[in-house]
Amino acid sequence: MAKDGVKTIAQNKKAYHDYFVDDELEAGIELVGTEVKSVRLGRVNLKDSYISCKTGEAVLIGMHISPYEQGSIFNHEPMRPRRLLLHKKEINKLIGMTAQQGYTLIPLKLYFKGQYVKLSLGICRGKKNFDKRAAIADRDAKRNMDRALKERNMR
Repeated sequence: MAKDGVKTIAQNKKAYHDYFVDDELEAGIELVGTEVKSVRLGRVNLKDSYISCKTGEAVLIGMHISPYEQGSIFNHEPMRPRRLLLHKKEINKLIGMTAQQGYTLIPLKLYFKGQYVKLSLGICRGKKNFDKRAAIADRDAKRNMDRALKERNMR
């Protein structure tokens, strides 16, 4: 378990590659019993999921939670839309941000905070291909510099 009772379950690494994250928000997520048990086992996939804000509520669409193996016939549907637990003011802020051109809501991380399952969602702008290439070049340059410093310190 990490510090402050926060244990990461799943991360959306592709989100940081495809988007610029301008702001982050923490939200609770409405789950049924067998979903919580599957999440505790780490059987979650955030890839290709997004958040829709319509009719005054935020809904997570496209997150896959595998069915619980010891579940009964009342097991959950893996790809069902899940409601996010946010205050009305936060939802209105998200609706205002997504109304602007180029912004979208992407789930970044799913984690336990104490006994509760929380979702970190990002207000993101899409990256162009040249932005992605620049990010890869920066990462490679940093890796080479770190490697050179390590070799120099070894001598």
